[in-house]
Amino acid sequence: MKVLFVCAENAERSQMAEAFANHYGQGKIEATSAGTMPKSEVNPLVAEAMQEKGIDVSKNRPRLVTNKMVQEADMIIVMGCNAQGFCPAPLLNKVVDWGIEDPKDKPIEKVREIRDEIERKVKQLIEESETRT
Repeated sequence: MKVLFVCAENAERSQMAEAFANHYGQGKIEATSAGTMPKSEVNPLVAEAMQEKGIDVSKNRPRLVTNKMVQEADMIIVMGCNAQGFCPAPLLNKVVDWGIEDPKDKPIEKVREIRDEIERKVKQLIEESETRT
């Protein structure tokens, strides 16, 4: 199953979700992430929080969401930022909104809480995908 995680900047939540999905879902999920207004780099606090889990996202580069990414995805997960500029209306059958708080400008403690919530949701997504196949 191909999953596309989308948020506005592709510098925080969607990067964490992609990294967890590819880490835990090897052979089950192929994840990518993108943003509607990508930043130039991943938030350093997000990189630090992910490193604590043994996953390095520090060299990842935020990407702009493309029509091709959207078309190729079996499921699109928006992270709760309403992915500004991204209108999922024609794709509602494959769009899910996780409604996750934005870690931007938050202290590392809050970033860790958000990271852990994303990790739980990704693990649940993988479990659910296994029961569908």
